Amino acid sequence: MPVQHLVDAPLRMISHASQWLVAREKLQADNIKLQSRQVFLQAQLQRFDALQGENRQLNQLLGASEHLKKNRLALARLLLVNAEPLLNEVILDKGQSQGVYVGQAVIDADGVMGQVISVALLTSRVLLLTDFRSAIPVQDVRSDARGILVGRGRLAKLLLKDIPSTVDIKVNDLLVTSGLGGHYPPGYPIGIVSVVDTNLAAPFATIQVDPSAQLNRNRPVLLIWPAKLVATAFKKS
Repeated sequence: MPVQHLVDAPLRMISHASQWLVAREKLQADNIKLQSRQVFLQAQLQRFDALQGENRQLNQLLGASEHLKKNRLALARLLLVNAEPLLNEVILDKGQSQGVYVGQAVIDADGVMGQVISVALLTSRVLLLTDFRSAIPVQDVRSDARGILVGRGRLAKLLLKDIPSTVDIKVNDLLVTSGLGGHYPPGYPIGIVSVVDTNLAAPFATIQVDPSAQLNRNRPVLLIWPAKLVATAFKKS
């Protein structure tokens, strides 16, 4: 038996080593599977968070649309944001085939974003209200003062143009669309007054405004067809 034990010892060692290698390989394979599963679950969790955020945005848009019950609305998404600092434009995934037209108002859950300036078959280009070419008739909710709000570039505040120094506009006043010009429905948020500089020696006040809309975020938006336009189209059909 001692001789047999000595003879079998190398075989037992080889068998134990083989079993250890198999067990080690299995542990490594299980570890790789667990790591892959963890990455997958993390990706799923991120997607879930993204869907939750998108759901919140859609609920906000639904709340915003309550303000516009008489208007036809359509949900659109941003396909592209112009990277040039002097061109504040975005591309939407709705176009001529969905009835989008030049001059149409575009809003998000918080306020006015801008208006459509060109339309292709399946896409449309929107001029943001921060662009130098943008000018929107607005009204102060508190004092009913009116003016024209113009863009000053992506990183700058909006500016109320040619407002007399004696005008009753204060910091934190809410400005909304006045409805003049017909492009924007009246009473929709444009921005909050952040700076009022009324130098009586100067003919006009310097009034700066922070936009209400989240212009720097990729989020769903609404296209608006005014009630009168919808009614006219219905009669024609």
